Amino acid sequence: MRVSPLTLGTITFGGDHGMEYFGHVDVDGAVDLLSRAKDAGINLVDTANFYSTGVAEEVLGKALASSRSFDDLLVTSKVGMVIGDGPNDGGQSRWHILDQVDRTLRRLGRDHLDLYYLHEWDGQTPLEETLQTMDQLVRSGKIRYYGVSNYTSWQLMKVLMTCERNGFIKPVSQQIYHTPQARDAEYEMIPAAIDQGLGSQVWSPLGMGLLTGKYRRGQDPQSPARMVDGPGTDVIVTDRENLYDTVDTLDEVASAHGASVAQVTLAWLLTRPGITNLVVGARTTAQWEDSLGAVDLTLTDEEISRIAGVSAPAVRYPFWHQVDLASDRLSAADRSIIGTTAGQLG
Repeated sequence: MRVSPLTLGTITFGGDHGMEYFGHVDVDGAVDLLSRAKDAGINLVDTANFYSTGVAEEVLGKALASSRSFDDLLVTSKVGMVIGDGPNDGGQSRWHILDQVDRTLRRLGRDHLDLYYLHEWDGQTPLEETLQTMDQLVRSGKIRYYGVSNYTSWQLMKVLMTCERNGFIKPVSQQIYHTPQARDAEYEMIPAAIDQGLGSQVWSPLGMGLLTGKYRRGQDPQSPARMVDGPGTDVIVTDRENLYDTVDTLDEVASAHGASVAQVTLAWLLTRPGITNLVVGARTTAQWEDSLGAVDLTLTDEEISRIAGVSAPAVRYPFWHQVDLASDRLSAADRSIIGTTAGQLG
C-alpha cells in the first residue's frame, strides 16, 4: 500500500475523556484539516479507539461523511489500549479485537479499515490467538493490512516468526516514536523493520510538541499544551540540555531556509533510513499548513549531519564490537543504525 510522506493524525479530535490537553478539534475543524490534506496530496488519516475513548473516531467519521471527495482517503485505526473498566476492555484477545473493530467501523461509518494497528504489546494473551484474529480480519476484508505499534524489535520478530510458523498473514508496518532528539528506535527497531521489509511510521514526530520551537531554555509554553497539561517533559525527556541543544540546532537550520523548526524536524526525519511516513497531528489549520511545508523542504547533507550529530546517542554494545571486528560483514539494516555507529561505518 502506497502512502504519502505525511499522515494526518487525529489525536487532537474531540478532546474528551481525559485527553483534553491534546486539542478540541470538532467536526468543522476536522473537515478543514481533511480538505487541506487532500489538496496537498495526503492520502492517509490515522486514528485510534483510544483517542478520547472513541470520540476522535466519531468526529473523523462525521467529517469523512461530509464530502464524497474524502471517500478515497485511506484510514488507519488501532486496538489494544484500555478503553473501559471491564476485564476485557483492553489487550489483544480475540474478543477485544473483534469487539473493537466493529465499534471502530461503526464510528467511522466505513465497512473496512485500510490499516489496523495492534496498539501495544500484550504479553498475557497467546500471540497465536492475536495473530490468527488479525489474519482472519484481513481475509474477511474488514481490514486490508495490519501492523504493530510500540513493539520492541524482539517482540516484532516473535510476531513474524509466529506468522511464518502458522501461515498467518504478516504485518506490513510498525508505528514507532522517533524524533531528532529521541532516537532509541535507531538501535534495533528500525534495522529490524528494514531487514524484514516492513515500513516504519513515526507517531508524534515533533516530540509531543517539544520540537516545534516552543520549548527553549527558560521558555516553556503556557497551558494548554500537551507536555504541560499531559505527561510532562520529565517523562519523555531525561536530558533537558540535549533537548535545548537540539532545538537550537534545528532553529539555526530553519533560519537558513526561512522555515519553521517544526518543518526542519519533519524534513530531517523524512531523510532517515527506513522511515516511510510521519503521523502529524494539529490543533488548527495553521499548524497543519506549517507541517505540510516540510514535504517541499530539502536539507543539505551538512545540515542533516549537524542535526544527527547534536543528539547522537552513545554507541552501545554489541554495535561497537561489530563495527570494530566485523565491519566488512554488515548489512544495509546494520548500517542504518544512524547516530550510534553510522559515523564509524563510513
